[in-house]
Amino acid sequence: MREADDVTPCEAADIESWDGTADVVVVGFGAAGSAAAFSAAEAGAEVLLTERTGGPGGAAALAEGIVYLGGGTPIQTACGFEDSVEDMYRYMMAACGPDPDEAKIARYCAESLGHFDWLVARGVPFDPRFCAETSMAPTGTEGLVYSGGEDAYPFNEIARPAPRGHLAKAKRSTGWLLMQHLAAAATGAGAVVWADTRIDRLVVDDGRVVGVQGQRYGQPVSLRARRGVVLTAGGFIFNDDMLRRHCPPLVRGTFKVGTEGDDGRGIRMAQAIGAAVRNMYAGEVSLPITPPRTLIHGILVNGKGQRFINEDTYMGRVGQAALYEQDGEVYLIVDEASYEVNWMGLAATWVCETAAQLEAEIGLPTGSLQATVDLYNRHAAAGEDPLFHKGTAWVRPLVPPIGAIDLRVGPAPYAPFTLGGLETTVEGEVLDVAGDAIGGLFAAGRTTAGVCSFGYASGLSIGDSTLFGRLAGANAASAQATA
Repeated sequence: MREADDVTPCEAADIESWDGTADVVVVGFGAAGSAAAFSAAEAGAEVLLTERTGGPGGAAALAEGIVYLGGGTPIQTACGFEDSVEDMYRYMMAACGPDPDEAKIARYCAESLGHFDWLVARGVPFDPRFCAETSMAPTGTEGLVYSGGEDAYPFNEIARPAPRGHLAKAKRSTGWLLMQHLAAAATGAGAVVWADTRIDRLVVDDGRVVGVQGQRYGQPVSLRARRGVVLTAGGFIFNDDMLRRHCPPLVRGTFKVGTEGDDGRGIRMAQAIGAAVRNMYAGEVSLPITPPRTLIHGILVNGKGQRFINEDTYMGRVGQAALYEQDGEVYLIVDEASYEVNWMGLAATWVCETAAQLEAEIGLPTGSLQATVDLYNRHAAAGEDPLFHKGTAWVRPLVPPIGAIDLRVGPAPYAPFTLGGLETTVEGEVLDVAGDAIGGLFAAGRTTAGVCSFGYASGLSIGDSTLFGRLAGANAASAQATA
C-alpha cells in the first residue's frame, strides 16, 4: 500500500479499471478550478472536478475577494479614474518583479477588461464606488480600492496611478461571495463534482498524463482524463518542509493564508514526472497596518533603528520587506497625533518623552533612533522625504512624546502565502525541466508561478487564478483525446 504522502506517478498499464472518465479532470475546486472547469465545459468537454474537502472554496473563499483589474473598467470609469492597459502593464512589470513573467503580465493586462465582463456575466456584482480609506476590503460595499501602492513611490513615477482592486459587493466575506458565483458557473456549465476526493498522483502513459489517482471517502479511485488534467490545487503555505526548503522566512508567519489543502501536493505530483518550478522562494506577507490611515504619518524602523521603506506603500510590500529583509524585526514609531489606541489589537508597547529614551526602552543601538527621527523631522518640516519619497500628504514631523508599536513577528499579525509553483505557458501547459510542454498536463492558480515573481498587489491571486484558470481549462478541452 502506498504511503499517504506518496506522489509517485502510476503507469496507465497498471490500472485494472477506471472509477470515472471525463475529457478533462480538474483537481481543486477553488477560484482557478472553478474557472478552468467552466471554460472546459463551455468548450464542450466532459468535465470532472475533484475537491479534497466537502465543497468549493479554497483560499479564495477565505480572502477579502479583491480582484485586480484595470485598463478602464466600468467601475474605474464610474469612480472617475482614467486607466489604460499600458499603464497597468508598466505598473505590473515594476511591482511584480524581480524577473516578472512578461508574457503572462502582457496577457493579463490585455485580457483585463474582458475578464471583468466575464466575472459580471457570471453574476459577480460590483458597487461602483471608491474607498480611499483602505487598501484592503472596505467596511462598506465600495467596489474599488488602491490595492498595490499604485499611488506611492516608485510606482507613481513609473505609471499613471489608478486603483485596480475590484471587490464583489458584500458587507463582509467578499471572497466567499465571489466563490459562490464561480462555483455555480462551473456546475451550471455541466462540470460534475466529486467532493471528498483527494488526488495524490498522476497517471501517465508513454510520458503523457492520462489521469489521476487518489482516495474518495478513504477508498482508492482512478480517474481517466481523455484530453487533459488541470492542476488547481493551491500553493504550499501549509507544508513546513517545503517552506523550509524554498522560502524559510514564511515559516515564521503568524497566520497562514489559505487552507490545509495548500500543502503543495499538486506541485509535487507534477514534479514527480519532471515538471519545472519557478519562483519557489517568493511569498506575499500581509501586514495590515493601513487602517487607520493616520498611522502612515509615523515611520517604520528596523532592529538597527533605521527606516527601510516608504510607509505609504502597499502593506504587503512592507510585510515582504519585514520578513525577507529585516528578519521580522520592525517597529512603527508614532506620536500622539497619529496614534490610535489598540488598533488591530496592537497598542503602543513603549511611550517616551524622547527618541533617546524610546530607543533605550526598545533596545535599539544607542543613537540610532535619535538620528533617524532627527533626520526625518528635519526634512518633514519642509514636507519632504528625500530618502524614501513618502507622499507629501503623509509627511510631517513627529512631535514628542513618541511611542512604538511592536511589529515584530509574534506581536504583529504577519499573514503569508506562497507565490511560486509550476512553470507554465500562458495557455496553462505545464513545462518540464527542458522547457517542453508535458502532454496532457495543465495548471493554474497558486499551484503555478503566475504573474507575481515576488512583488504583489492585493487581488492578483484571484485575478491570476481565474483568468489563467479559464485559459488552462479551454486549452485542456481542445487537446487531442487519447484512445
